[in-house]
Amino acid sequence: MITRNMGINGENYRFHISITCVIGKVSNSDKVGFLVTVEQVVLVDDRGEPTGVCSKADVHTRDTPLHLAFSCYVFNAKDEVLVTRRSLEKVAWPGVWTNSFCGHPLPGESMEQALRRRSGWELGIEVTAPRVVLPGFQYRAVDVTGIVENEICPVYFAFSEGTPDPRPAEVMDFRWAKLDDLRRAASAAPWAFSPWLVLQLRDDRLQAARVLG
Repeated sequence: MITRNMGINGENYRFHISITCVIGKVSNSDKVGFLVTVEQVVLVDDRGEPTGVCSKADVHTRDTPLHLAFSCYVFNAKDEVLVTRRSLEKVAWPGVWTNSFCGHPLPGESMEQALRRRSGWELGIEVTAPRVVLPGFQYRAVDVTGIVENEICPVYFAFSEGTPDPRPAEVMDFRWAKLDDLRRAASAAPWAFSPWLVLQLRDDRLQAARVLG
């Protein structure tokens, strides 16, 4: 939602304007006194270069544009990975099990900042030592409802000593598991997991990164 004061025929009016997607760069010369209060995601081209922004609430449709995201696997001191179950309130893939958390960096926000923001907001934990393990991961998947995910989504490993306190609208359940056990479960029953997790776990670099880490 954008709020703007505007004079018409000598009278002042206050407008509330909803802007969904903006394609192209916005220059400093375009300042018009707008106050942006919606969470935005970064639209990108096939090379990962920014092409515009779109509100998070509006970006996921049956024709979702390519945009920037991230996936994170959080490990504890027992070398277990946090596996979460998506809330039934989620628009796409409700109720499936997935990696610890996902999200979208805000325009101008670094990936590390986005990881820390999202882990606290969604899971109530602080993550440390984030490192990218699949920097070029990209996928497109279609939910049974027709909603499309279309993301350049680098994958991170991180560590936490905290006890998750998930936000119910995001996460309905969680478990700690060994990464090998998670891989076997996703291979045996891929329909019970998010499509991005299944694809990520099939990449041998993910396992290699954990061994090296």
